[in-house]
Amino acid sequence: MSREFKLVDVSHSIEHGMITYKGLPAPVITDYLSREESHTRYAPGTEFQIGKIEMVANTGTYLDSPFHRYARGKDLAGLDLSSLANLDGIVVRCVDRSDPEITHEFFGGLDVTGKAVLVHTGWDKHWRTEEYSNGNHPYLTEGAATYLAKSGAALVGIDSFNIDGTRDGTRPAHSVLLGHDIPIVEHLCGLGELPDRGFKFFAVPAKVRQFGTFPVRAFGIVFSA
Repeated sequence: MSREFKLVDVSHSIEHGMITYKGLPAPVITDYLSREESHTRYAPGTEFQIGKIEMVANTGTYLDSPFHRYARGKDLAGLDLSSLANLDGIVVRCVDRSDPEITHEFFGGLDVTGKAVLVHTGWDKHWRTEEYSNGNHPYLTEGAATYLAKSGAALVGIDSFNIDGTRDGTRPAHSVLLGHDIPIVEHLCGLGELPDRGFKFFAVPAKVRQFGTFPVRAFGIVFSA
């Protein structure tokens, strides 16, 4: 007998003109073949739309592979599905804090080995506002990233503007996690809808060679007791 479950979407929708990361261009979504134009190609009463999208890889909710940081790291096509799908998930609550730094203490005592560790900061409430990208967003310290890497986390995600602080050009959390072949998912949302544990997590990008980052439809499967 199959178990009952619900699907919890924790990814942002991508829209024409939407800014994800301040300083990077918004996606341009158009028709390559409009429904009206398709009338000249198909039988009467039959129509199709073929869309076209131009965007940078860092758009919406996206996953970083090691190639994003390291020239010799695994690209999107090189990631094993087992590192992206059907992962045991755990949510770490770091909401309503004045200090943006998320240190290793938040993960102490938690079994993160082989798990997707999702950091719930609540920063997604500022999505598509000036506040979202003003540099005050929550982020992991280098110590936190090192702790997760040494503890064997399979994937790390966050519902914030960046998993790193952005007031300077260093990116220690990216460097540590991707250096240990741990994919990163940024700009998650709705993590409050997931339980602390006891769910499966999926964040699978397109299988693109020589590409380090791509949007994902991230979601959790929560099974009934």
